[in-house]
Amino acid sequence: MNSNRAQLVVPVGPDDHVEGPDDAAITIVEYGDFQCPYCGQAYPIVKRLQSDFGGSLRLVFRNMPLTNVHPQAELAAETAEAVGLQGKFWPMYDVLFENQRDLSGPAILRYVEDVGADLSQVANTLHDGVVQKRVKDDVESGIRSGVNGTPTFFVNGERYDGSWDYDTFHAYLEEMLDQP
Repeated sequence: MNSNRAQLVVPVGPDDHVEGPDDAAITIVEYGDFQCPYCGQAYPIVKRLQSDFGGSLRLVFRNMPLTNVHPQAELAAETAEAVGLQGKFWPMYDVLFENQRDLSGPAILRYVEDVGADLSQVANTLHDGVVQKRVKDDVESGIRSGVNGTPTFFVNGERYDGSWDYDTFHAYLEEMLDQP
């Protein structure tokens, strides 16, 4: 790793939301905000990279709701976490990014039902405070790793400061695969 780049302080662990094999050659950790328009632009790029790299890529998503500019981001993050406790984090992640223009309370409740999660269980989970702590822990880990905006990506533990347009990000990941 290049020591001049910010490092991921909190390593990927069993509590993280992970898509892809544990032994993937590339691990991308994304700190994101479900209401952030830039995260919304990055979403299809990340999905395409996942498709392109298949089992060579593992994606980890951590919440970084920027509540000062995105007032609905916190509820979206907490709801995704609550749905995640029912094993449906990734479908909710997809629905939230695909419907980013409407993250109102009623819409989010519809999305919970759309992914097949138990709405009353989600409501109880939101009320008990567990998911709020989870989101707060993600935010704190991001701050400790130098995250100051969204999306922020770490590739194999090192912050990726390049453009996250498809071609540039793809080429960077290809280089990562070619390294011994």
